[in-house]
Amino acid sequence: MSAILSADDLNDFISPGVACIKPVETLPQKDTKSEEKAYEVTTEDKVQPENLPPAQISLTDCLACSGCVTSAEAVLISLQSHAEVLNTLDAYPEIQLQHEHHGTAIGDGGAAEESKIFVASVSPQVRASLAATYGVSEREAGYMIDQFLSGPQGLRGGGKHGSGFTWVVDTNVMREAVLVLSADEVSESLDSEASAAEQSEYPLPKRPILSSACPGWICYAEKTHPFILPHLSRLKSPQALAGTFFKTVLSKSLGVPPSRIWHLAIMPCFDKKLEASREELTDVSWQSSPSETHQAVRDVDCVITTRELLSLASARGLSLPKLPLQSLPSAFAPSFPEKTLDSFISFKRSPAEQSLATGTSGGYLHHVLMTFQARNPGSEFVTNRGRNADVVEYILMSKEDQPILKTARYYGFRNIQNLVRKLKPAKASRLPGAKPSVASRRPAMSRNSASGGSGSDYAYVEVMACPGGCTNGGGQIRVEDARETTASSQSIDSTDTSSKPSPHEQRAWLARVDEAYFSMESDSETEQDIQPPSVSIPDKEAKIHDGLQRWSRFMDIPLSKLVYTTYRQVESDVGKDQNQANDTSRVVELAGKIGGGW
Repeated sequence: MSAILSADDLNDFISPGVACIKPVETLPQKDTKSEEKAYEVTTEDKVQPENLPPAQISLTDCLACSGCVTSAEAVLISLQSHAEVLNTLDAYPEIQLQHEHHGTAIGDGGAAEESKIFVASVSPQVRASLAATYGVSEREAGYMIDQFLSGPQGLRGGGKHGSGFTWVVDTNVMREAVLVLSADEVSESLDSEASAAEQSEYPLPKRPILSSACPGWICYAEKTHPFILPHLSRLKSPQALAGTFFKTVLSKSLGVPPSRIWHLAIMPCFDKKLEASREELTDVSWQSSPSETHQAVRDVDCVITTRELLSLASARGLSLPKLPLQSLPSAFAPSFPEKTLDSFISFKRSPAEQSLATGTSGGYLHHVLMTFQARNPGSEFVTNRGRNADVVEYILMSKEDQPILKTARYYGFRNIQNLVRKLKPAKASRLPGAKPSVASRRPAMSRNSASGGSGSDYAYVEVMACPGGCTNGGGQIRVEDARETTASSQSIDSTDTSSKPSPHEQRAWLARVDEAYFSMESDSETEQDIQPPSVSIPDKEAKIHDGLQRWSRFMDIPLSKLVYTTYRQVESDVGKDQNQANDTSRVVELAGKIGGGW
């Protein structure tokens, strides 16, 4: 996460358990005399305190970037866990569905007031982490998750009501939509000249457009650098877009309120819990005219990480590797209730679109580059490596050797801080009559320069908080977890399960996860339902645009309300008086009112 939590010899590689060296801020002293029943800690009989080991902080504790989260965020995050998943499944029976010739509908007597529809979305990085842990392919890890969440030998085999998840969807489905819309957004920004779009509810971002799918990066920008907010992409992340899709389409097609659709997201990082807690990602943002008394329903009800998925299975006494590594029977995989959108929700990624060239975070930058290259025949890329592997700059050059598009990739907060400094506006001089000072700018980036440029000459920048990308998320399975889970050397080159992994072992483990993430390329050769790599970018864009427009027409909601979101400056309350506005009990009460509570 933040560079201040990095060990210098790890090159900003943050592993769980790295000691936090951030100086503790001076907090205001409390007047214990004015407090009733104040407690006092003493060393009775002058007993010297024992030498305790230095405090350490893990990525579970450090949930984002600016050093701290607000007390409200801390409460909301704590309410999302594997225990909450089990409590919800045991508290609400599953709405029974039946297959009909026109699609899936609610069965007779299957819609009792206390019942819910359970749906889940799973990140490909989660599958990669499980694949590396159990020595299976990414596709087999997907079967493992499907069997666990929806199969008869998984969650449905126990619990008070035998409830399970009706639909388990790959977030790659929604990521494809975000990729296409990202390229559209960059095109609009290059063609726009102070158009009327700047006055709309979702104004066009300023150049350079910065990707907004990473919640740790968004938290950092909102809390520490508000001047960055106008540059953030308006697009929702794949997690958020999946939540909006489920809550809108299932609510209308099955005739149930959004509050009775419970959406679980399984993600590689804890910061996704922060994203799910955002007030901008509720049904209020897409409802046409919500009443004043309407209680907001979150698009994503709960987020758990890859490690918490293991805890979820352990809590039910299930072993993931013992589940069948094959697709679910048709009885447990109903078709989507709205047939016109079934092809959209079942969209498959091409194996070439999850390769080394796209990176480990979804391929946002790669898709933008490929889109513009397709629009400029004969153009070629020039790749400029930065000071480390997490900074790469790309220039799309025309046949005449003229730059068409300049883009970059920045992973890890050490590199993000450098990007932010480049984009920081110049400060006005306080001297009377002095001209505004000009910020220090480097020369414009040349064809062979990897460190030049001010940052403002980029059209698009893919920004991710974790060094190495999303496969290195804080919620992924760690080397220690894999040792304990497998109890063998099958997945790791070390037999000592008690020793702390070295930086070399951590890097080797991340390499194994990356390998599993990219294994889709070789694992899908025999699959018949995979989109062939030869599909052109214009054809893919047309298919995605058609699906999005069908979604908008079906809901009778403008597409912008479904796919866009907003950002705002957030002020941390750490070190400040916990007044009524920050009272955690009020936050808990608020959480209970939203979407039926967690």
